[in-house]
Amino acid sequence: MITRSGRSGTRPVVVALAVAALTVAGSVSVVTRTTNAQAAVGALAAAVEDEGADCAVSGLPDLASLPTNAKLPDPFKKLNGSTITSKSDWRCRRAEIKELAEKFVYGDKPAKPASVTGTVSNSSITVNVSHNGKSSSFSARVELPSGTGPFPAVVVVGGFGADTATIKATGAAVISYDPLAVGREGTPRTNKQGAFYSIYGSSSGTGLLAAWGWGVSRIIDVIEQSDGRILKADAMGVTGCSRYGKGAFAIGVFDQRIALTMPIESGSAGVPIFRGIPGEGAQSLSSAYGEQPWLGDAFGSFTGSPNRLPLDTHEMVAMVAPRGLFIMDNPHIANLGPRSASVAALGGAEVYKALGAGDNITYWSDVQDGSHCANRPEWRTPLQNNIRKFLLKTGNEPGVIRISSKALGRLADWRDWQTPVLTDGPTTPPTTTPPPTTPPPTTPPPTTPPPTGGGCTATVSVNQWTGGFVATVRVTAGTTPVNGWTVAMTLPSGASVTSVWGANQSGNTGTVRFTNVAYNGAVAPGQSTEFGYQGTGTGAGMTPTCSAV
Repeated sequence: MITRSGRSGTRPVVVALAVAALTVAGSVSVVTRTTNAQAAVGALAAAVEDEGADCAVSGLPDLASLPTNAKLPDPFKKLNGSTITSKSDWRCRRAEIKELAEKFVYGDKPAKPASVTGTVSNSSITVNVSHNGKSSSFSARVELPSGTGPFPAVVVVGGFGADTATIKATGAAVISYDPLAVGREGTPRTNKQGAFYSIYGSSSGTGLLAAWGWGVSRIIDVIEQSDGRILKADAMGVTGCSRYGKGAFAIGVFDQRIALTMPIESGSAGVPIFRGIPGEGAQSLSSAYGEQPWLGDAFGSFTGSPNRLPLDTHEMVAMVAPRGLFIMDNPHIANLGPRSASVAALGGAEVYKALGAGDNITYWSDVQDGSHCANRPEWRTPLQNNIRKFLLKTGNEPGVIRISSKALGRLADWRDWQTPVLTDGPTTPPTTTPPPTTPPPTTPPPTTPPPTGGGCTATVSVNQWTGGFVATVRVTAGTTPVNGWTVAMTLPSGASVTSVWGANQSGNTGTVRFTNVAYNGAVAPGQSTEFGYQGTGTGAGMTPTCSAV
């Protein structure tokens, strides 16, 4: 992919949400801080490559039966049409998304082959694979940090774009992985080459990204089988930039042993939602599909019609949950699709939030340097924080969403579903109870007692930082339907509204009135809708009042 770069002379306005706040389509959902038990992030990386391998997935749609849907599919809705209700349900819902992703986007990523052997030394890892009478081998270079092992490790895909100096200085080893040895670029789809295709055939419909992920999974297999004196198999990260950012993203999506996934400026076929790419002016899907066989062969049916896809990349982001995810993006190069990437992050963050893991995702496009795959000082501290939290397990800094105003996506424009309140449920899904054949009730349990009368009420939550804030306002109907609403809010002295989403606005300072837009004016009894706004100054002490039309 060819990109044009440039430098911005001014620092963009940013929605900077610290603690446990997540920007949601230009709004903010404040998430409860993780508990001490949840903070034991070492448990978030799975002990196996695919925890949902035992889930019975049925009802996958056929290509001919796919409807057109311009909105992002609901990540919480199962193939049978019901919505998950507990956190334990996510394991098998994730398995459904995985099957969809393999069938329509990436191609199959096979499970562990019959035989995987190799060696781990202070300078290299060797991998030998045999399966169904075929074999292949490849290797990777190892650079250890100072100190005494065993060390956590970050797989650097492709060898450029990653801040390896900071990775090692923070205490993690670097594994330099050449993905082209596993899936070579520059080959036709009918004659793919590399260690993966030596095993599964040159005409395999699996694209390079899934093949590269298969290679990293085999590296982890070898580390698991080693004596553990050099590298820790339960403290693995992955990163890469540009096409290798696409690969890093796919690697983390499909192997749950990856504790920390860090794609950098991945562009089309990476993090950005497929549905948003045509309208953003990013590299087209047909170009990304044709430039290299990155995506699976089946994706060719969607290059001109992404709205027919039964999933999108926000659900791939969600597949990483609750593990660590740090997405680094470049708002200065539209060809990379940064606005669409921010929407993917915001959509996936809803799953993180529902699982009680809102602190574990970071999206950062607030950078000044416009050049592609440059090491940026703005990312250094969050990189260190994520490595300490998810690999060294010595930190607990919450994730942040920092979206440049140059490429701010709005999740509200792309979704027509709500985030359910998931119960804690059993720690292990029951094995004797079949999945429900009828949808659960459509009304989730309210988090606060519903109003006892008609009309509407409004509550506000504020995320404050130095010099500014973002407010999320929830409008709740009483015992009768609401067909339009107005919320009045008196801002503190010196505060001013700079942008609003999900509402029309009257005034910027003092008493500001917000009215519904077309899609959120009708609210059923006891149900809620949200809007949000960003402001300068302080947002403390605001009390909203709501009146129904």
